[in-house]
Amino acid sequence: MRQISDKVFAEDFLFELEIATPLLPSPYAERPYLVIEDFLDASLCRAIIDTTQRDSDVVEAKLRSTQNTLDQKIRNTKIHRLSPHHQTLYDEALSNYRAEIEHFFTLSLTQSTQPQLLEYTKGSFYKAHADDSSVLMDRVGTVAGFKQVAPQRKLTTLLFLSEYSTEADTPYQFSGGELTFNYLKDTQGEAVTLRPKMGTLLVFGSNPIYTHEVKEVTAGYRLTLAQWHDAIL
Repeated sequence: MRQISDKVFAEDFLFELEIATPLLPSPYAERPYLVIEDFLDASLCRAIIDTTQRDSDVVEAKLRSTQNTLDQKIRNTKIHRLSPHHQTLYDEALSNYRAEIEHFFTLSLTQSTQPQLLEYTKGSFYKAHADDSSVLMDRVGTVAGFKQVAPQRKLTTLLFLSEYSTEADTPYQFSGGELTFNYLKDTQGEAVTLRPKMGTLLVFGSNPIYTHEVKEVTAGYRLTLAQWHDAIL
């Protein structure tokens, strides 16, 4: 294991493979990702959830296999659009934290994608993936490398609009659905797993070091807002 921050380690094999944009913050940071709590207040988060649940303009989010067929074995989620009003409020909040994000990762943000509202209900999941690359496997199923397919994705922001709860007894909570960084380990050697509270913004590199998955949602409503950002490094 290689120590990449004060409290997080990464699997050694990652540094033996070619990674096109191996972005990491300072190794003196507590963790190699940025957590901004109260990025949006709870009342606004609940308003976005209410609006999304009434939205009929939704598409299935599925990855295409090599046979150009939709593959639900990898991803089972739905995508909504953010309303213009909520988009404005989100953009204003992101602008307020732009300097902090740029300082943490030592970069300058340039263009960003359109934000996506990602809806997970009971049974939804997203298998391990990197946001800028596809994984290459050898004959025995070992990771042999990564092929960058979205070089404009340098940084990922993920806003948690609903929050984790073991009970998931309100329309704004979910159980299951943890976010796990598959190749990052804590000081106990366990995969880094996050259950951020409502309104928290998580910022991390889009490269394979930050390969991650969303565990299957077992109850409730998991809604996140994902966006990808290009940057000058």
